[in-house]
Amino acid sequence: MTLPRPRSLAGAVGLQVVLAEPAKAAVAIDFDGTLAPIVERPEDAAPAAGAVEALAALCGRVAACAVVTGRSAPEAVRLGALDTVPGLVVYGHYGLQRWSDGQLDSPPPVAEMEQARVLLKVLVATGPAGVHLEDKEHSLVVHTRPAADPAAALEALMPQVSQVAERLGLESVPGRFVVEVRPPGSDKGLAVRRLVDETGATAVVYVGDDLGDLPAYDAVDNMREDGIVGLTVASVSGTDAPTQLAARADLVLDGPDAVVTFLQELASS
Repeated sequence: MTLPRPRSLAGAVGLQVVLAEPAKAAVAIDFDGTLAPIVERPEDAAPAAGAVEALAALCGRVAACAVVTGRSAPEAVRLGALDTVPGLVVYGHYGLQRWSDGQLDSPPPVAEMEQARVLLKVLVATGPAGVHLEDKEHSLVVHTRPAADPAAALEALMPQVSQVAERLGLESVPGRFVVEVRPPGSDKGLAVRRLVDETGATAVVYVGDDLGDLPAYDAVDNMREDGIVGLTVASVSGTDAPTQLAARADLVLDGPDAVVTFLQELASS
């Protein structure tokens, strides 16, 4: 097997350093759209074939390996059977939660989320058929993928969802036919920085597929300025994949199956 070649010099250096000194590298990977294919119903998500085994192999080779997801950490662990991977860290709710070795560190939901829940339920009930609300306790997600015209439904609902969030001091974050309302101050970049700080890693790899992964790309760029080498990877599949990820990434892969192959090769190289 041969690892794909990053298209940027910084990414090529990052990959070279990870391969030369894996024990000093941290690898962080998104879940939906990256380890697991995008599905119409979030509760039906499952890792691509070989993903769990690839994570296990990688955890035995690098300084730290983490899944960083917008889902709750326990849900990602359950859907992905991630508790079978020794040493894996799971950051849920964009780093608000940390799960490791069966132990969950999680703050209580912010009080404003209850009012947002009431308002968004009313909003979704009056929206196009198929639009629904996913309650993640710490955040709320409006899904338009099942609608007859998901892009039009998202465009119509986005201003109203943003208005609810702004009114309550929350933030609204768009994604692949979704818009999420969540507390400000947590993003995947903070989770990646925390992973590196905890382990003292001198190299970092981040793999993601959606707009919520851009702060992690920013974190990698910022850490490069601090002397930590990095590699950003985009998992791109489907017509709804945001172009910003591919434009920013050092390396672009064709969806979760290609991500699994990349992780396998990274673990065995």
